[in-house]
Amino acid sequence: MSEKRLRQLERILEVNLELVSTVDLSPLLERIVSIAAELTESEGASILLLDERSGDLRFCASADKELAPKLGEIPVPVRGSIAGVVLQERRPLIVANAAEDHRHFREVGAQVGFQTRSLLAVPLHARGRCIGVLEAVNKRNPTGFTQEDVEILNTLAAQATVAIENARLVEALRAAYRKLGELDRLKSDFIAVASHELRTPLSLILGYASLLQERSAGMREVEVVLRAATRLKHIIETMLNLRYLETGEMVLSWEVFDLREEIIQSCELYRSLAEAGQLSLECSLPANPLFVRADREKIRLVLDNLLSNAVKFTPEGGRVEVRAVQRPDTAELIVRDTGIGIPQHALERIFERFYQTEAPMTRRHGGMGLGLSIVREVVERHGGRVWVESTPGQGSRFVVRLPLYTPGY
Repeated sequence: MSEKRLRQLERILEVNLELVSTVDLSPLLERIVSIAAELTESEGASILLLDERSGDLRFCASADKELAPKLGEIPVPVRGSIAGVVLQERRPLIVANAAEDHRHFREVGAQVGFQTRSLLAVPLHARGRCIGVLEAVNKRNPTGFTQEDVEILNTLAAQATVAIENARLVEALRAAYRKLGELDRLKSDFIAVASHELRTPLSLILGYASLLQERSAGMREVEVVLRAATRLKHIIETMLNLRYLETGEMVLSWEVFDLREEIIQSCELYRSLAEAGQLSLECSLPANPLFVRADREKIRLVLDNLLSNAVKFTPEGGRVEVRAVQRPDTAELIVRDTGIGIPQHALERIFERFYQTEAPMTRRHGGMGLGLSIVREVVERHGGRVWVESTPGQGSRFVVRLPLYTPGY
């Protein structure tokens, strides 16, 4: 292998190494056109890309850094230019005398003060389409451009194409993330506005429904309205809690309390609901206190969501068990049911926001798929862990571990 050929391969390898180590497009393309001019022994080189909006070709890189800004302002028509011919026909083209070639677009030279004598152009192929052209201009050797020059430029064109496509994919990904971020912000704002707007009329409904229930004992219609309004209140509070967690606006009010007290209260609240569904609700607690330092209201929220799910997904005749156990450094809360269970593939996703194991249009159980995501985020904010063990048709076992309170810490 000749020394010249070896040098060419080394320079091409340099571009390859840079290509796999950077997604910064401009410096890489400048490097490619600089090497293109060097290896073809030309006065200059440039890359033109097709502008999908205007249909013109635009300079995006030039070996002459002084001319690059001016070149970037000049549109090169596809019809009426040598680069346009290469783009349309998708094949390399050598022009030995540009001054005598009617296809040469002279406007570029006139605007930047550069005379093109000879030219070699090769297409940039990307996924079955031509996205631009790589050019080498004014061969220093009077013999003109050769087939070896074509091969070198084709190799560099392939590298340039990979760099351009990588950069476009990265930018598309960034744009998608920006769009998702904007949609997420709009969703959070909507939840906040809708929740606050619904709170006032809902409070009135709950107030009057409670008053009517007191005055008309046992009236079924009033009880139905009260249950529906209570359910709506729970949905609104769930949406608000999710937003507070997402935005970091949820402030935890720390206090030390006995976790058993909150478990007892939550079990009492859900006992009548369980009995209405012909379920048994059992509560087993240790004799000694389980002191935790936590936000009492948020821990109630965790208990509420776990018990609500257990009762909701357990058929008639089933059983819900709530236990608390003291571990060396943690208080362990266990909510077990004999319900429908969770498929194996869903165990890792059950704590994701809005995820539900049932299809949205055919599901038999209500809910927004937010409860368990709130449980996990609240528990983790308290320095704890939550997980689930389940077998379809045999029920589920949710476990929450919270740090025990140690005086002096």
